[in-house]
Amino acid sequence: MANTYTQLYFHLIFATKNRYRIKDNFFKESLNKYITGILKNKQHYLISINFHINHIHILFSYNPNILLGELVRIVKVETTKFINENKFIIGQFYWQEGYSAFSVSRSQLDKVANYIKNQEKHHKEKTFKEEYLEFLKAYDIPYDKRYVLKDV
Repeated sequence: MANTYTQLYFHLIFATKNRYRIKDNFFKESLNKYITGILKNKQHYLISINFHINHIHILFSYNPNILLGELVRIVKVETTKFINENKFIIGQFYWQEGYSAFSVSRSQLDKVANYIKNQEKHHKEKTFKEEYLEFLKAYDIPYDKRYVLKDV
């Protein structure tokens, strides 16, 4: 085959270190735009993004030109610099180590995008930890309770 064709979608989730809370809407809008630019520059297509207080959800079409772990590392490093250089918070900002990436079928994109869009609504009913554990269970991902969201 002369060309390579893929259709890969990921729902990416990661959190602020020590669940540091940020409620500033300007921060949220700026961060979302900045991540959109990073993904676009790396030839990925953003579908939905939402930073909610202490964690972020990103749904995107993945181009396998870069390993997923390397892409997440770039997003975290670049956004950490961006947040700290722009002094969006008092003190130093960091993301928690690690991330979760869940594959999403094309038929579920609208459902997942809507879920991401409505984070504020979801978190009136459940905590981030409850939400996160539900994802791990739904995707049948084994985990050690000692290490999942250990700084909560």
